[in-house]
Amino acid sequence: MATTLANTVSTQEKLLRARAASAKLAQLSTEEKNRLLLAIADAVEAHEKDILAANRADIEHSRLEGAMRDRLMLTPARVKDTARGVRDVAALPDPIGETLAEWTKENGLRIRKVRVPLGVVGIIYESRPNVTVDTAVLALKTGNAIVLRGGKEAARSNQRLVEIMAAVRGVPEGAIELLDSSTRQTVHELIKARGLVDVIIPRGGAGLITFVTENSAVPVIETGAGNCHIFVDASADFDMADRIVINAKTQRPSVCNAAEKLLVHERVASAYIPRIAKKLIDAGVELHGDGKSRTLAAGLPVLPATDQEWYEEYLRLCMAIAVVADVNDAIAHINKYSTRHSDSIVTGDEANARKFLREVDSAAVYWNASTRFTDGAEFGFGAEMGISTQKLHCRGPFALVELTSSKYEIIGTGQVR
Repeated sequence: MATTLANTVSTQEKLLRARAASAKLAQLSTEEKNRLLLAIADAVEAHEKDILAANRADIEHSRLEGAMRDRLMLTPARVKDTARGVRDVAALPDPIGETLAEWTKENGLRIRKVRVPLGVVGIIYESRPNVTVDTAVLALKTGNAIVLRGGKEAARSNQRLVEIMAAVRGVPEGAIELLDSSTRQTVHELIKARGLVDVIIPRGGAGLITFVTENSAVPVIETGAGNCHIFVDASADFDMADRIVINAKTQRPSVCNAAEKLLVHERVASAYIPRIAKKLIDAGVELHGDGKSRTLAAGLPVLPATDQEWYEEYLRLCMAIAVVADVNDAIAHINKYSTRHSDSIVTGDEANARKFLREVDSAAVYWNASTRFTDGAEFGFGAEMGISTQKLHCRGPFALVELTSSKYEIIGTGQVR
């Protein structure tokens, strides 16, 4: 059984325990790993009151507001969703041991390429307690140990969740390690732990991600901010566009796949912008816009958008609107200002849609759908480690397969070179 993770234990000791645990986890069968995950899901539900009490204490001591406060908050429904996500991961195929390729050379050597765990995964993330569980179970399913360094505002929630998961019978000691979040020193220690940690995943604000990628001695899988766009083309069905825009902006504005910018084709701007602006304002959205969109929304409270604002991820009920000449102009705007996360076109023109899908350089590109679907669970992955906006190793929501590496197994009959 894994131990609880008091702050009196040094980072170095926790990393050493994780390294030792990774060797044990790599030997577990799919059936053994799935039993652990199902037991974790049951334990999370059984300790719902404890989890919510710890989370209430975090909320009471936190100064977070708006989107950040929403990310920190747990509810009975969110706890149940978390447990359901664990069971979803248990039900997914196990990628470990999968044969990726196999062939026999003329000299008789049989070569096989197979999936193996990464080893020890370190994740540095914002104050989102659900991420503590999601990432831990993805690591366990793929035979990896995980070292968690969450935001300080979620310290009590994370501590309780890790205690619950680590106490499940059969979880090796060190498989789930939680670092002290009261000091930034633990971030430095984690990203410099080359040889003990195999990969670092930073999640959160642009400042954190930049710091980790520029200073880590350990390889990094970079997640990104979400300055997501929706382009309403000239042939768009307005009712469909309304549903997509309202959903993408308001359904949960604090997350990275919420839409932050709305682009409208100039041919329909005079009809569509006043319509959607009123609906967004009625939904509590603060609107900003370029000169053309503000003119078309005359009489409505639309603030001028600054030049820098087109690069900004709001993470709140705020959206900026711009008028563009055509699909080419929309693509150019998105590729200039976006964070390469998720962008959508609403159109009845298949040629424009195909062009948009092909030329927008983002991890997820949509045709007639909300950007809110860029999510591991929504993609059928059960949960996710994050949304990668880089291009090496993985891109978009990443989960089980991306937590693996590969090795070659070569079987001979005495061949020498």
